[in-house]
Amino acid sequence: MTENREQEALRAYLNLLEKKGADASNLKRREAFLQKLMPDLADKNPDGAIFRDVVEDVIEQIDNSDWAFTLSVAREYYPFWIKDIKAIAAMSSGEAFEVKPIQWQPQDCNLKAIWKLLDKEKFSLVETWALKAYGLALRQEGATQDMVDTRIKLVKLLLVRLRDAPDQSPKVYRVGVDSTVALFLLQDTRRLFLAVVREFYYFWIGDPEAGNYIRGETPTSHF
Repeated sequence: MTENREQEALRAYLNLLEKKGADASNLKRREAFLQKLMPDLADKNPDGAIFRDVVEDVIEQIDNSDWAFTLSVAREYYPFWIKDIKAIAAMSSGEAFEVKPIQWQPQDCNLKAIWKLLDKEKFSLVETWALKAYGLALRQEGATQDMVDTRIKLVKLLLVRLRDAPDQSPKVYRVGVDSTVALFLLQDTRRLFLAVVREFYYFWIGDPEAGNYIRGETPTSHF
């Protein structure tokens, strides 16, 4: 029987996991989630925006305590779905891909309480530089002050959540994002948050070309 694109991508993804040492329960849990995505991905163009829309629709049906895990799985599966050979090769080599996620998670928080305090939070010099650079880039792209203020506040929320992280790495950033998105009840707010943190990531790591990612299509496999 001929495999469709989604089934072929799933098989390749699970084969890599197995080679990396994933046990049967690990594979089964990931496969169960991806099977929920596959019907809605069928016959769709291999596009990042389409993929995210499908993922966001599916996680609406999943308990938010599982969102961090399922978002991580979706992110890993994406290069297989679009047949990004370079990204898959990077995942296959060395430490570029790990079967077991890092154990660190941001501390539980009350979103309403922390949101009210964000404007009074003190940020480090490095964090302040990143925030100012992001705000400037937004304004240069024509964003209104209200838009800038909202996006900066969402970024501040993420920075506060990352404060007790063990290091400043892409993996830690992803965990912070995935655990924070589950705090928002409204899908539109979650989508805005994800768009913002995709843009801000490059300011967070100090990429001199960070401004190029404003309002652009950010590579899903990066975070």
